[in-house]
Amino acid sequence: MKKLAAAQKLDIAAIAAKTDVTIDFSEMPEVLDWTDAEIGRFYRPAKRPVTIRLDDDIIDWLKSYGRGYQTRTNLLLRHAMESSRRAKAKSGGTT
Repeated sequence: MKKLAAAQKLDIAAIAAKTDVTIDFSEMPEVLDWTDAEIGRFYRPAKRPVTIRLDDDIIDWLKSYGRGYQTRTNLLLRHAMESSRRAKAKSGGTT
């Protein structure tokens, strides 16, 4: 890895020292419409291998969409988890 020059270190320190109040956002308007945002593009939660037993027809269905059935399974489970959390929060329950 290439080491930073002294000037680069000073620049980084100056940026890190800024507070929200001192940053000029005038040329960067606030984003109000997030409809085209890509969920999960930059967030990558830690993953761990597990063994899970699924019915044959479930596996066939997941694989029928092509490569990535494990990723698809994770997305379906994540969607179910988030829906459950939203429902609990709406009803006043805890997650």
